[in-house]
Amino acid sequence: MTISVLHTTDAWWVETPTGAARIATEATTTAQLLADRAAIEAALAGTDTVALESLDLISPVTRPCRVVAQMTNFESHVRDAGMDPSSIPLTFFRKASASISGPFADIVKPAHVQLLDYEVEIGLVIGRPIPVGAIITDANLAEFVAGLVVTNDVSARDIQLPQTQFYEAKSYPTFTPVGPKLVLLDAAELRRFNDLRLRLRVNGTERQNALVEGDMLYRPLQALQSLTQFQELAPGDLILTGTPVGTALSAPPKPVEMIANLLPPAVKWKAFFKRQAGNRKYLQNGDVVEASVATDDGSIDLGTQRTPVRYP
Repeated sequence: MTISVLHTTDAWWVETPTGAARIATEATTTAQLLADRAAIEAALAGTDTVALESLDLISPVTRPCRVVAQMTNFESHVRDAGMDPSSIPLTFFRKASASISGPFADIVKPAHVQLLDYEVEIGLVIGRPIPVGAIITDANLAEFVAGLVVTNDVSARDIQLPQTQFYEAKSYPTFTPVGPKLVLLDAAELRRFNDLRLRLRVNGTERQNALVEGDMLYRPLQALQSLTQFQELAPGDLILTGTPVGTALSAPPKPVEMIANLLPPAVKWKAFFKRQAGNRKYLQNGDVVEASVATDDGSIDLGTQRTPVRYP
């Protein structure tokens, strides 16, 4: 059975059938908590609980940590971007961990950003040190992945696209909402990763809805095998695994793209952003973004984050 860990500013909690039980731990970081499994198990057996609704939850992934994301990792998203899924390599980019925020905190648009986009993603939380060259297989994957979280890879598209790099555009404060809970999984539960469905709504209207099975190109095993060829990982690090179709950004029709490619870069981007300015799918001031991940049968449920959008 999955174990759902919650975090407030002053404590760690575990979800029980009657509410939330406080974990008796001195841990102040996700890494420290994951090393104190006995305290988590003890809290599960406790009877002294509080209502879940009474907790002011923050991200269950603490910072600083490494935040590494897979790029264009869903076939539906790749096709929507006008690319061939068979041509997409397994690639990564980094986000600043200072971008991590809570599951109900505001997403704050920087004043100079015009095109604010969303991407619901499944986050892998690393549970033990992984040195470069570690042997990771189906048999031991659960030893390295402690659990999963809902994440939203918020993106400033008007910064990302002209720069052709992702770090700045995806690293502003509040650009990585995480939670509401860290769901710890055993090996059998982690093997159901393909059954997870990602959903995202804006103001109650569904924008993204996709099942991992049949859509995700590179699964956690492949991602970690590739990443740890050159990058060590530590407990509490966060790996974002990509987003499906449905983001505000979408590829222009082929004839428009062909004409744009003939233009000087400055003219091309000016025309592109003029078209995008009329796209009301980009996040607006006061919008509420709801992102959730769960299996259809509900046996694995990472919860739902609800993040209002605030313009300065």
